[in-house]
Amino acid sequence: MEKKAIRVAYGEALVKLGEKNNKVVVLDADLAAATMTNGFKAAYPDRFYDCGIAEANMVDMAAGMSTMDLVPFCSTFAVFAGRNYDQIRNGVCYPKFNVKFGFSHAGITLGEDGGSHQAIEDIALMRVLPNMTVFVPSDANECYKCVEAAAEINGPVFIRTARLPSPVYEERPFQVGKGNVIKDGKDLVIFTCGIMLEHCLEAAEILAANGIDAAIVNHHTLKPFDEELTREYAGKCGKVFTVEEHSVIGGLGDAVASALCGMGLEKFQKIGINDEFGQSGKPADLLVEYGLTGAQIAEKIMKA
Repeated sequence: MEKKAIRVAYGEALVKLGEKNNKVVVLDADLAAATMTNGFKAAYPDRFYDCGIAEANMVDMAAGMSTMDLVPFCSTFAVFAGRNYDQIRNGVCYPKFNVKFGFSHAGITLGEDGGSHQAIEDIALMRVLPNMTVFVPSDANECYKCVEAAAEINGPVFIRTARLPSPVYEERPFQVGKGNVIKDGKDLVIFTCGIMLEHCLEAAEILAANGIDAAIVNHHTLKPFDEELTREYAGKCGKVFTVEEHSVIGGLGDAVASALCGMGLEKFQKIGINDEFGQSGKPADLLVEYGLTGAQIAEKIMKA
């Protein structure tokens, strides 16, 4: 199966979007070669702004541009969402300005840069902000659609992208705020997002070999969240697991928990980064260290 990093798809999507919409501008914080906005820079140099290592200023510039009927996309590493959080909160979300955030290198699979650069809290930070839409695409095709949808939404949008190449799946229906059933099943349901979909599919194969029929639901939109589909599959399966490359505090797991509050489920367990920081290592080794490979996910589910 073809693999492509979601950050690459983000850069490609911006170039296509820029061709269709001349109001789109891109701002980057001295990381264009990493966030993949360098493609947009090459194609539309008069609509690209390298703001340097000054993320707060970048967001304020984008806020101003949005008042001039432009559609700015800000890009940097996801871990720097905290560095410019005040500007995102008060300068963009509070007045509901039309600014988009394509933040890359999220999660522990950033790799050797270590815990200081591995964003495990960015979804939680963005979910809590009023007026913010939060996308976590699981592959390149989904990322293309997230970027297109972001440009159509009148308000702030956060798109979380990954550095590690992941499988490119067949295109699925895409609707903002609606999840997708990737695999039906009756014994339990796994809710996931982002690059963890690959590992959840592997876990489902292992579970099937052990006589367990697992459903998989992918949530590309974490806000607004598809509570209806979540409640439907939780009620159908009874046992619920969430899998994410993010802290188990404030991310997908808590979004699912909030949707299912009061249902009296037989089993509910969050699988992700526990209350700890990441560390330096190769992405594949870090997935093992934090228990996020398909085999480890299946083992945790069978144990539960």
